[in-house]
This record gives sequence, structure tokens and C-alpha cells, in this order.
Amino acid sequence: MLDTPIDYLKGVGPQRGELLRKELGIATYGDLLWHYPFRYVDRTRFHTVREVREDLPQVQLRGVLRDVRIVGEKQARRLTAKLVDATGSIELVWFKGIRWLQPVLKEGLELIVFGKPTVFRDKYNIAHPEIEPAAAWDQHPPARLQPVYSTSEKAAAKGFHSRGIGKLVQALLPQLEGQLPETLSRDLIDTLGGVAREEALLEVHAPHDQARLDRALRRLKFEELFFVQLRLLKQKQLMQQDVKGNIFAHVGDRFNAFYNTHLPFPLTGAQKRVVKEIRKDMGSGHQMNRLLQGDVGSGKTLVGLLSMLIALDNGFQAALLAPTEILAQQHFKSIARFVEGLPIVVRLLTGSTKAAERKSLLTALRLGEVHILVGTHALLEDRVVFHHLGLVVIDEQHRFGVAQRARMQAKSVVPPHVLVMTATPIPRTLAMTLYGDLDVSVIDELPPGRKPIKTVHRDDHARNAVFGFLEEEIARGRQVYVVYPLIEESEKSDLKHLMDGYESITRRFPLPKYAVSIVHGRMPPEDKDFEMARFVKGETDIMVATTVIEVGVDVPNASVMVIENAERFGLSQLHQLRGRVGRGAEHSYCILMTGDKLGNDSRTRIATMVRTQDGFEISEVDLRLRGPGDLMGTQQSGIPELHLADLVQDAELLQYARRMAQRLLDEDPHLQDPRHAPIAGTLAEQMRAGPIWGRIG
Repeated sequence: MLDTPIDYLKGVGPQRGELLRKELGIATYGDLLWHYPFRYVDRTRFHTVREVREDLPQVQLRGVLRDVRIVGEKQARRLTAKLVDATGSIELVWFKGIRWLQPVLKEGLELIVFGKPTVFRDKYNIAHPEIEPAAAWDQHPPARLQPVYSTSEKAAAKGFHSRGIGKLVQALLPQLEGQLPETLSRDLIDTLGGVAREEALLEVHAPHDQARLDRALRRLKFEELFFVQLRLLKQKQLMQQDVKGNIFAHVGDRFNAFYNTHLPFPLTGAQKRVVKEIRKDMGSGHQMNRLLQGDVGSGKTLVGLLSMLIALDNGFQAALLAPTEILAQQHFKSIARFVEGLPIVVRLLTGSTKAAERKSLLTALRLGEVHILVGTHALLEDRVVFHHLGLVVIDEQHRFGVAQRARMQAKSVVPPHVLVMTATPIPRTLAMTLYGDLDVSVIDELPPGRKPIKTVHRDDHARNAVFGFLEEEIARGRQVYVVYPLIEESEKSDLKHLMDGYESITRRFPLPKYAVSIVHGRMPPEDKDFEMARFVKGETDIMVATTVIEVGVDVPNASVMVIENAERFGLSQLHQLRGRVGRGAEHSYCILMTGDKLGNDSRTRIATMVRTQDGFEISEVDLRLRGPGDLMGTQQSGIPELHLADLVQDAELLQYARRMAQRLLDEDPHLQDPRHAPIAGTLAEQMRAGPIWGRIG
């Protein structure tokens, strides 16, 4: 029944059915059933005219119509009336539907009116209110909680406003009786207050009272989150059973030589713990799929290198895949510097590698003479053939698509172990949903000697004082970043703003006393690389840039990060930019420059940056402000479509669903117990529907 085309529902038909499909994605009875209300209004509550305020989302009034008239001509025509009660009067106004409304709105008619109050010329009015004769209302009073459904302007104009959709749902509900298969086991239903699936769906669309509605919502949200987690955990279980991995049985000469003589600083406790977790994975006989989270500067690259050395000691090659050429070069330089003097060949392959060099590199790689290959998407090409690839380290993996990761895996007969690294701290609830089938390691402490970065907020009035501070830092031999927003490479206004900023800085910091670089995304790559190289070598004092320097530039001598128009950046981006300083032994500073007027969200972001440097705390605030889709970016976010549950609001329920899913698989790994038949059937149906999003394996 749920697959029945929506056209067959009373009141729809082919034309209106096509509109529902196009505008609201409602193609079947099931789609309509899962088009849940996004809120509820209490229609038993009445306001008086005197109680009306502009900040009320809606008001419900009871009164008598007076002074019904048509005002204006042609496009400016509108129908107006006054609704009068014992406390005063309020104007009602309609701009559309005048022809059929005018005969209905009779002087002296007692009406129930529901709508959003606004102020026009210092008087309250309600435009296009919902109306009903009071006599009809008294005869059939509505339920206390009335659902409100989302719609589109086009659908609403054709009668599919919230009330229209509500009528369709009410026409469908009586047909559901006994038609909805249960998805959960009896014991799980009992833990959720005993609410069966059919009962929950009926309650959500036609609630009896708040308590029963809350139980129904909890049941349906749990179901959504439970199957997301069960699917991820089942996939993890299947991979551990089916996907064999090369066994890295021992730690040998390369690892020990590096650890004993080349380690740049002692490992933190967190780094040691993560290396042990990785060693255990790679020696298990199953393919490792591990996510390594660590804040900016926490030492992820070093952990990645130690993992690669274990692969080398067991006769395998390793690859590090980075999303940009700048970042690939940075990793290559870091790793080459770390292993200098050891019998380890590290090479770099990017889109700009010259043809002759590429040819010799690929030959050496195929023969096993290259031990570690660092590169960009160029590593994915078919002609890049490894002798014996054992480990792939992927940096900032959310920038790579599923097909790209699969191509990397196909470069070895036995799938290589996979270590995914991210410097973008991911909130726990989001990590559970995005990477729930991966094992997760977290580096949650910074290496010793890293001084906290002092972060301050300044507005335009303090610009002279900020420039004075920059002069002092440069006089001490330090370097400075000044970053401007360039949201889209084509935004001319942003580029102009950047150039204006560059000119004002060069006026204040003129040659020959000061040298200033400029870098932005619309420069030719060679010019960009030249300017960056000058700054890295210390030949320029100030780098004026867009966010192209967010990742990949490591300049220990840079001690100040000035972020212009900081209110235009997301929290994660501000945190990443701040991480470009504080890499040396000196005290470092981040100055957030904004205009005078800030919205609430901007104020929260700036205050969070000033208060804390904990990337995970920052990511939790970011998740609350922006929501999961915006936080991860839509293209590669991999966030499942949830009809009811919310990863922010329902974080506790998500964790409970994860525990229940894990407990179920621990007790009944193959879901063969007859009690679990509804769960097994639902899971099989979901897995047949297509592969889960953005997976690595």
C-alpha cells in the first residue's frame, strides 16, 4: 500500500499528483506518511486583540467582522476587514483570492481567525489569516495540537498549503490499519514506552496530547537513528569478516632507527596510544579502516609516518594522499625531513610533476624502489602502479569522493590498510554517523612546548592599535598573516576588498623597511608558489592572503594571524586559520577584526574563538550553529537523510541507538533469532536500496 502512487489518493489525481512529486517529493502514499509535521500549534488557546504582539509566531482570535471593503485598484487591490472583540479591533487583509472571499466575509459574521500578526503604519494586522465560522468551530472543535506541514509557494498556491496537506494525510490514515509492518523487536519497542510503529505514525499526524506525541516522536526518531547505526556496524562487521588484510607481523629496523635516533620530540601519551591501536589493527589479519582525528598541530603526520614505517618493515610500500598540491608538498617536505639519513626513498607525485620525472618515478615505484609516495589525485591514475602497496594514508578524507578512494584500494590485490586523518575536529555525534563503521582514534593532547595562542577580538576603531602591534612583532623578527575572506573565487567585491586591504597595509608598512606578499586563488599557480616560498624563507614580513593559506603552509616564525571580516568565516575555518600560527617557540596571537554590528551567530562564533582553543569544543558549537550538512559540506558530507531525528537536538538518543545496535549484534551477529526478524527484514531492505554513503572500503 505504501508504494501506491499518490495520484490514487482521494483529492489528488494525475495533475495534482505531478505537482506533489515535483514540489514536495511526495510520489507515493509512503512519501506522504513520512512527510512529517515540522511543528504543532495549540488551537485551543485564544488571544484577545489587546494581547496581540508582533513577536508572537501566531495568534488565534475570536471576533465579529466589521467594515469589509475592497481597497485600491488593479495590482494594488486588496480586501480588508476589521475583527472586533471586547478588547479592541485588528485589521485583516487579503491580496489574493478576493473574488471568492468577498461573498463569504459578511458584516457581523463571528469568525475564528488564525495567523501571524505584523505591524503596518503603527497598527497591527494579519495578512491572509486562516478563517473559520465560529459556529462550525463550536460544532466540531479541532484537536488541541494541530500539525503544521512544510510546503512550497507553488504547492501552497494550488491548495497544498499546510492545511491542504493535512487533509490528504487525514484521508490516508484510515487506510493504514494493519498495513504497516513493524520494524523493531518487541523488547526494543518496550524500552521505547511500548509504542508500536503504526500507533506512532498515527499519533504524529493526529496527536491526542503532548505526552503521547512525545512518546511517538521518540519511537520514530530512535528507529531512524537505530537503523543508520545498525547499518554502519553491520558493514563494519562484514568488512572484518570478509576483507582480509596483510598481516604486518613485526616492527623492524626502519621503525626502530627512526624512533630511537630521528624522532624530533618525544611522543605524547595520545600519540603512543594511537600508534598501538594502529599496530594492533595492522597485525590482525583484517583490513584496517581507522579514522585519526587530531587538532591542528597535534602530530597526526608523525603518527601517519610511524604507521608507514611499520608497512615498510614488513616489505610493503605506503602512500599518502592529500587533497591539494600545497598540502601534498607540505607532507612530502615534512616526511623527507623526518627520515633524512635513513634508507627510505620518499617521492612526490602531483599534477605539475614534469613528464620525464614522472616517467622515472613510476618505473621506480613499480619496481619497489620508492618506499613512500606522497601525492594528490595524481596517485589515482591507472598508470600509477605499486610494487606492493600495504598502507594508504588519506589526509582530510572528506575532500575525496567514494569512487576516488575505491580506485586507491584497487591498486593492491589484498586491499591495503587505510588510515584516514582529519584536522577538522568532528563532533562525537557526527563522527558516529559519518564514520560509524570505522574505528576512531583521537589525539587529544598537543606536543610539549606548544604555547597557547592568545586570541582577541577588535573592531575597526582599533585598527591603528593593531597596526602598531604588528610593527612591534615585526621589529622582533616575527612574521604576520593578514587574511581576507574570499568566499567564491569569482566574487569581484571580495577581491577588491583584498586589494584595498593590501594597499592600506603597504601604505602603513612601506618598502624598503617592510616586504609584503599577496596570495589569492585567482593568481597563476607559479606566482602563488613564488610568493608563498618568499614568506616561508622569511623574505617577506607580512603575507596578505585569502583562505588559500588555511592548510599547507607551516611557518614557525609567523607569530600573528589577523583575520579581517572574521564574522564572515565559519568557526571551523577560523580555527584552521588560527592553527597557522603558534608553530614555533614564541608567543603567538590571533586578532579577529570585525565591523561594529554583529548578528547573534557571529557574536557566538567570535566569543567561542576568544574563549577556547579546544577544536572539539569549537566543533560542537559549530554543529549547533550550522547543522550537520553545512558543517561537513553537502557534496561529500555523507549525512543520511533523516525525516524526524536531528543530530544536534537528539544527540543522546543517537548514542542510545548506537548502544542498542551494538548490543544487538553482540548478542545475535547474524540476526537469526526469530525475535529479531522485523529488524533483519528492515535492514536487508535498506542495504538492498544501495550502498551506504561515502565509505572507504
